[in-house]
Amino acid sequence: IMLSLNMVIIASMIGAGGLGFDVLSALRRLDIGGGLEAGIAIVVLAVALDRLSQAVAVRKARVITGEAPSGGRDPVVVAALVAAAAAAVAGLFVPAIAAYPEAWTLTTGAFWSNVIGWVNVTFFDTLEAIKTTMLLGVLIPVKRFLIGLPWTVVVAFVAAAGWTLGGARLALLTGVLATSIAAVGLFEEAMTTVYLCGVSVVIATLIGLPIGIAASTRPRLWAVVRVVIDTLQTLPSFVYLIPVVMLFRVGDFTAMIAIVAYALAPAIRYSAVGLMRVDPQMVEAGIAAGCTPRQLLTKVRLRLAFPEIMLGLNQTVMLALSMLVITALVGTRDLGQEVYVGLTKADVGRGVVAGLAVAFIAIIADRLITAAAGRASGQAGGTDLAGGR
Repeated sequence: IMLSLNMVIIASMIGAGGLGFDVLSALRRLDIGGGLEAGIAIVVLAVALDRLSQAVAVRKARVITGEAPSGGRDPVVVAALVAAAAAAVAGLFVPAIAAYPEAWTLTTGAFWSNVIGWVNVTFFDTLEAIKTTMLLGVLIPVKRFLIGLPWTVVVAFVAAAGWTLGGARLALLTGVLATSIAAVGLFEEAMTTVYLCGVSVVIATLIGLPIGIAASTRPRLWAVVRVVIDTLQTLPSFVYLIPVVMLFRVGDFTAMIAIVAYALAPAIRYSAVGLMRVDPQMVEAGIAAGCTPRQLLTKVRLRLAFPEIMLGLNQTVMLALSMLVITALVGTRDLGQEVYVGLTKADVGRGVVAGLAVAFIAIIADRLITAAAGRASGQAGGTDLAGGR
C-alpha cells in the first residue's frame, strides 16, 4: 500500500491525475502550500489504509488463535453498510451528500507558504552558510574525487570487496555489473550517483543510529520516534522536495537533503529494533563480566545487533537510490537525470539503460552489504565479553 501510494506522483508524470498531479503541479509552480496540502492528503489516505490493513491482519490472527469469533455478522459493519447505501441513494437527490460543497472547503496552503517565506527571509544567511559549507567542504570534494577515479580502479575495488566478503562468485558478479555500467558510457553519471547517494546514506546513518540507540532503551521515546518514522515512510517522495527547494533552491545540496529525509526512517527503525532484539541473557552476561554501560553498548549490544543494523543500511541505500528520478527535477546530473530525460522525451532506450545502471548499483550495494551482514552474524556468537574483543 505504501509503495503504491508513493508512486502516484511518478504516475502523474505520464498522464495520471489525482493527488499526485496536484503535488507535481505545485512543485512546478513552487506553490509550497498547495503541494503540502496535496501531500498531506496522500499521507492521511496512506495512514488510514495502513491502519485498516494492520487491523485486518490482527483480527485474522486472533480468529486463528481462537481469541475472536470467526463467524457471525458484526452489527457495526452492517450498520455502516446500510448507512453507506442510504447515503448513495440520498446523493442522487441532494448534491451536497454526493459531492462535498466547494464553499465548505478549508485550505491551509497560504499558511504553509507564509511559514516557508518567513523562514526563508529570516534565516537566509544561516541557511546559505550551511549550504555553502556543505558544498565546499563535503559535496564538491567527494564528487571530484569519485568522478576522477579511473573506471578500472573502481571495478577492481568493487571486485576485491566482493572477493573479501563473499568469495569468487560475488567478486565476479560485482565486477561484471560495474564493468557493464562503464561499457554503456554511463560511468561518470554512475559515479555522480554513488557520490550523492553515498554522502546522503552516511548522513542518514549518522543521524539515525544515535536516535535508534537512544530509543531502544526508552519505550516512551520509541513510541514518539515510531510515529515520526511511520509518517516519514508514508510521505510521498515528491513532498520532500517542495520545502527544501523553497529554502535552498535547486542543486546537489537540495537533492541531498531530500534523500536524507526520505532514507532516514530505516536507519532509525532497524538500529532500534536490532538493539531491542538482543538476547537479554547476553546483556546480563556482560553486566556480570563487569562491563561499563559504554562497553555493554559497544562490545555486546551493537555487536549482536550489527547484522540487523547492516540490513537497515541496505534499506537506506535502496531508498536513496529510489529518490534519484525525483531529485533529477532539482538539477542533479546523475543517472536519475538520464532516466528522467528518457521519460520526458519518450526515449525508451536511454531510460532503460540508465534504469539498468541504477539497478546494477543497487545490486552491487545489496550483495556487498548482505555479505557483510552475514559475516558479522557468524562472528557475533564469538564475542568475548571478558576480553572485550
